[in-house]
Amino acid sequence: MKKLQDEMKKENNPYVTLIGNYLLDHLKENPADAKKLEEKDKSIKGSLDAMRKVAEKKKVGNMAMLTDAEGFAVVCDYFGIKGKDDAPVVVGSQETDLVINVNLGGR
Repeated sequence: MKKLQDEMKKENNPYVTLIGNYLLDHLKENPADAKKLEEKDKSIKGSLDAMRKVAEKKKVGNMAMLTDAEGFAVVCDYFGIKGKDDAPVVVGSQETDLVINVNLGGR
């Protein structure tokens, strides 16, 4: 948990914070996954790069979108963990080609 919290503080990036909180919640329910999240060559920022690469494959013009489920599935795959179905909703974007689509409809 400390590794994730340290990266979240260091980066000062709302997306790193969002993914970090998702992973911290995951650890509470799946403490056995801690070793996978502690790997030195894995980082929250690295998982965002993995999402960007997946989104680029769906790129139309200068925009690429992933659903919440797709984005969090990429994060889980990057860390080698099994995700949960109720991924948090992402709102907003930064000036990059990475955009995460939000479904505002009901469940």
